[in-house]
Amino acid sequence: MKQDMLDVLMYLFETYMTDEGAENEPDRSALKGELERAGFHNREIDRALDWLDGLTDGPDISRLRAPTARACRIFNDVERAHLDIHAQGYIIYLEQIGILSAEQRELLIDRLMALGTDEVDIEQIKWVVLMVLFSQPGQETAYARMEDLVFDENPGLLH
Repeated sequence: MKQDMLDVLMYLFETYMTDEGAENEPDRSALKGELERAGFHNREIDRALDWLDGLTDGPDISRLRAPTARACRIFNDVERAHLDIHAQGYIIYLEQIGILSAEQRELLIDRLMALGTDEVDIEQIKWVVLMVLFSQPGQETAYARMEDLVFDENPGLLH
């Protein structure tokens, strides 16, 4: 089975990043041991743990001015190489419906680029959004809305 860093991140998220698991956060070495016992490779474990560090030490977005209502996010060449037009549109959609702020969008894009995959799909974006929102205090409503999108079995149906 081919494993990648996102598999490790999802395992950690489902195991430790729930309301019950968040109170008993293990240290880095305990996490590494748990992941090794779960069958993950050291390289992917180290990459995943470094990626998680980036959630709190992410890009310095404090230097950015708040966008105006007429602002439009333009993806650069590197971002477009990994995020196709559907992925870009989905990110903008999440911002437009109020799940992501402009600052969270930038953190999301940073963390998607840090996955190191050739192309990021919508399902990967959904899971990374959950991780970004979970890592930030006061985002319970946005997290719940995103969780509904992740687990919605009929995303094409309008209500």
